[in-house]
Amino acid sequence: MRKMATTLPMCVVDYMDTTKSPEEEDIAAAIRAVRARLGEKVLILGHHYQRDGIVEHADYIGDSFMLSRKAADSDATTIVFCGVHFMAESADVLTRDEQAVLMPTLRAGCSMADMATLSEVERDWPAMLEQGGWADPADRADPTAPADTGDAFLVPVTYMNSSAALKDFVGRHGGVVCTSSNARGVLEWAFERAGEGGAVLFFPDQHLGRNTGLKMGLEEDSMPVWIPDMGATGGLDEARIVLWHGFCSVHKRFTADQIAEFRTRHADGVVVVHPECPRTTVEAADADGSTEYIKRFIDAQPPGSNIAVGTEINMVARMAKEHPDKHIECLDAEVCPCSTMYMIHPAYLLDVLERLEAGEHANQVVVPNAVQEGALIALERMLSITA
Repeated sequence: MRKMATTLPMCVVDYMDTTKSPEEEDIAAAIRAVRARLGEKVLILGHHYQRDGIVEHADYIGDSFMLSRKAADSDATTIVFCGVHFMAESADVLTRDEQAVLMPTLRAGCSMADMATLSEVERDWPAMLEQGGWADPADRADPTAPADTGDAFLVPVTYMNSSAALKDFVGRHGGVVCTSSNARGVLEWAFERAGEGGAVLFFPDQHLGRNTGLKMGLEEDSMPVWIPDMGATGGLDEARIVLWHGFCSVHKRFTADQIAEFRTRHADGVVVVHPECPRTTVEAADADGSTEYIKRFIDAQPPGSNIAVGTEINMVARMAKEHPDKHIECLDAEVCPCSTMYMIHPAYLLDVLERLEAGEHANQVVVPNAVQEGALIALERMLSITA
C-alpha cells in the first residue's frame, strides 16, 4: 500500500496547465496498468467537477444522477465512484447487492448535504406540520396518490445532494428526490400530492428550490426559508415551498455584479450558471441549468463566442480546453475548486485500485438495508417522473 498525502487547492493554481510532474506521470501510468489488469469487472465514474488527472481515467463523466444510473446499468462487479459521498451512496442504493461501490477516499463529503441532517429534519418536521396546518403524507393509505379536494399535505423533496438517510426519510413520508435537471417536473408532481392548501419542503439547497419555484410562477414570499433550531423566516400560512436553509459554498460566490463586469468586457458575451446560484445571479444570466445542461450549452455556442460560466472551476477549465475556438472563463476569477471534490486525488484512485486487485474492497460505501428501503422508493419515484 502506498503512503500519500494531498493538500487542498489554492486559488493560484493554473487550471489551464496540462503538464504533469514526473510523479504525476508515474501515478497515471500505474493507474492505466492496474485498470487494464482489472478489465471490465471495474467501472470508474467521474463527476464533472473532478480534476483532469481523475477524468482521464474515468469510463464515464457526468452529473451525480447520470453517473448513478450508469452504475445501476453496469455489469461491473465493482464501481469506483470519483465524486463525493452522497453520490456513492445513491449509486449503492441503485446498484445490485452483488455490486460493490468504492471511493478513492471516504473523506470527500459535501458541505451542502451536511447542512440538512436527519436529526434536524426529524426534529423540525412536526413543527412545520403544526405551523402550516398540514398533514403528513405518510398517514395516507397511498402517499403517492394525487391529493383530493381540501387536502393539505407537506410533501418532502430532497435534492440529490443529500445523505441516503434523508432520502430514506423522504421515501417514508411520501416524498421524492430531484436533480437540478428535473427539479421543475418533480415539484409539479409534489404539488399534485400536496393539494391546494399544501406545500413542499425542499432541502437542502434553498437556491435551487427558489429558482425553480420562481420559474413556475411562484412569488418569493410564498417560499419562506426554514432555519434549523429557529424556524421559518416568514409565516407558513401562505407557503407553497418551505426552503431549507442550505446552499452550495461554491455557487453562492457567483454574483450579478460579476456578470455585469463580464458584459462590460464582452458586450456580445453569454453567461450560463448553475441553478444553485443565488436568485439575482440566475436572473442576470442568459441561461441556467445542471452541469450536463451547461456542457451542452457551451458545446452549442458558435466559434468565437465569449462565454462566462458560473460553476466549479475544474469543469469550466475543462470546457475551455475542449473548445479552444471559444473564449470561456469562470465568472469568479478567484474561485477555488470544490474542496471536497478536490480530495479525490489520483494517488488515492491508484491506491483503491491496487487494493482491489489484491482482493480488498477499500473505502466501500454501504448503505444499511433499513435506510436503502426508503431511499430507493424516493429515487424510484423520481425515475417515474418526466422532467
